[in-house]
Amino acid sequence: MKTLTALFATAALALSANVALAKDVQPDEVVKLVNAKSIKSLDELKAAAIATHPGATVTDSELEDEYGRYIYKVELRDAQNVEWDVDLDAKTGEVLKDAQDT
Repeated sequence: MKTLTALFATAALALSANVALAKDVQPDEVVKLVNAKSIKSLDELKAAAIATHPGATVTDSELEDEYGRYIYKVELRDAQNVEWDVDLDAKTGEVLKDAQDT
């Protein structure tokens, strides 16, 4: 029983550590990253997200630092009123996730 308890405790700690490693990037830091060419401009990233669903509109977006990698997360609503979650690598613009919001 102790082994099982220890296993659950370890799993809980690992999950909470993963959450702590993903953080929102503040606006002043975004400007610095764009100016340093560390990430694409937010306009370029939004355009890349919209290109996955032409005609969609952006309902929300945020830049996160996940394990030292900048991920631009965009929520879209298409012409059929379907919501989409699109994640992009903020440095390259590569689409990492394109999934219908459930």
